[in-house]
Amino acid sequence: MKTNLFTLLAVLVGLTAFGQNKTTKKLKGSKPNIIMIVSDDTGWGDFGSYGGGEGRGMATPNFDRMDQEGMQFWDFYGQPSCTPGRAAMQTGRIPNRSGMTTVAFQGQGGGLAHGEVTIADVLKSGGYNTYFAGKWHLGESDYAMPTAHGYDKMESVILYHLNAYTYTMKSFHPGMTDDQIAFYKKATTGILEGEAGQPVREIAKVTEENLPELDVMMTDNVIKQLDTYAKDKDKPFFMSVNFAKNHQPNIPGKDFVGKSAAKTKYADAVCELDHHVGQILDEVERLGISENTLILFTVDNGAWQDVYPDAGYTPFRGTKGTDREAGSRVPAYAMWKGVIEPGVDNYNIVGGLDYLATFANLAGVNVPTEDRDGKPTVFDSYDMTPLLTGDNDAFKRDTWFYFTEQELSPGAVRVGRWKATFNLRGDNGAVAGSTDSPNQSLGWTGPEKYVATTPAIYDLWSDPQERYDVFMTSFTENTWTLPIFIKEMNTLQSTYEKYPPRPVQSDSYDGVMTIKRFNDLRKINSELKKEGADFEIKK
Repeated sequence: MKTNLFTLLAVLVGLTAFGQNKTTKKLKGSKPNIIMIVSDDTGWGDFGSYGGGEGRGMATPNFDRMDQEGMQFWDFYGQPSCTPGRAAMQTGRIPNRSGMTTVAFQGQGGGLAHGEVTIADVLKSGGYNTYFAGKWHLGESDYAMPTAHGYDKMESVILYHLNAYTYTMKSFHPGMTDDQIAFYKKATTGILEGEAGQPVREIAKVTEENLPELDVMMTDNVIKQLDTYAKDKDKPFFMSVNFAKNHQPNIPGKDFVGKSAAKTKYADAVCELDHHVGQILDEVERLGISENTLILFTVDNGAWQDVYPDAGYTPFRGTKGTDREAGSRVPAYAMWKGVIEPGVDNYNIVGGLDYLATFANLAGVNVPTEDRDGKPTVFDSYDMTPLLTGDNDAFKRDTWFYFTEQELSPGAVRVGRWKATFNLRGDNGAVAGSTDSPNQSLGWTGPEKYVATTPAIYDLWSDPQERYDVFMTSFTENTWTLPIFIKEMNTLQSTYEKYPPRPVQSDSYDGVMTIKRFNDLRKINSELKKEGADFEIKK
């Protein structure tokens, strides 16, 4: 079978056509309050209900409570890194559509494009109060702030991953020169707050003293805001709560140092995260609003094995930043007293992308067909409401696409139990079951490496660790799966022509500029100029 690159690319794009299914089950009590809690880099196997917790020296009673009183997801997906994972949750679109494919650093400006519709925009149209707290990581420009994207209020907002703030601290990086420290101090924005329609305010810098306490301060603000919202019984609210834990460096707050049985900084930080989530759960219960409040928890991306031991645990192959299961499969829970049955396990293919369509349905509004600039847009979000109400058969997603930073066509595709992997980055990095420690040069920081002709095919039911390629090795072969994957990819990719992806919104290295490539581009530009056109040669 021959399939050219364009056809493979075209395969990926039809996902959004399927993303607006409506639940057949009407919920009692419309427009619930929604609290969406997101942590950073936390491992799939860190919490007790996922095989971690007390057995790994870091008890997680509040996450275990979410499992016991609500729904635990076993096939829930984020994206392979922070910025794409958060962009996908906020927009309901695969990251290459919004241009949010790479991790944003301080001083780069830019960010989430003005035209992108967010979950806050959707819920505002349904009459919700909207609030954002914690890690944003979707750009620095005014147009990219939470309060420029549907949020009424933002507090305790930090714009980068936690380690970025250590660049201004010589105690962390004694090898940096004074000039380099000065550069980062000038470029690094501190803790922000603000209201929609008003300029954001920097209320403090992130320092060595307050760095460990960021989540403590944020949780205090979240509880206060929750109390305020609960007083208005006639107006629903949405809160996006984003913890800095567990991105390295994991430095627990002063009240949590040594609190874990393991007595490691990472384990202490997991216990701290669990405590703060418990504070939110307790406050919802105390306020008497649990029967009209949906609480969701998940993580932006898979565990970052490249920075082991300051990293979460995953049983899956690969690491954050790869198209392997370890890159994107994350823990997730949902609680809603009286609606979600307690102690339910869910095995549907679902992910953070699906929050937007779900929230739209719960708010009684339609998923938009145009972006905020009035241009046609498409979403990759499926309404999860059937799963929350126990009607799993009414949930139609059976496919997941995996993307690293530069991929327009997916580096891997899952259809049901089967997964095709084209991009082999991460192999021999942190391989589940290997006796070798993670090799950083072969993990996220390693080169992308693609199969020559056919992908590796894995049966994720029999082999969730992606150890055995069964494309041609089983007694019947599984070559029949490739046309199925190609069909799904073509459907997705066909949408790129009608809904072109935005330019990448953050600077990154996108390959070597060779002398030949530069001269070829100059020749092309020269010919275009003769026709009255011109373009800029970058890099």
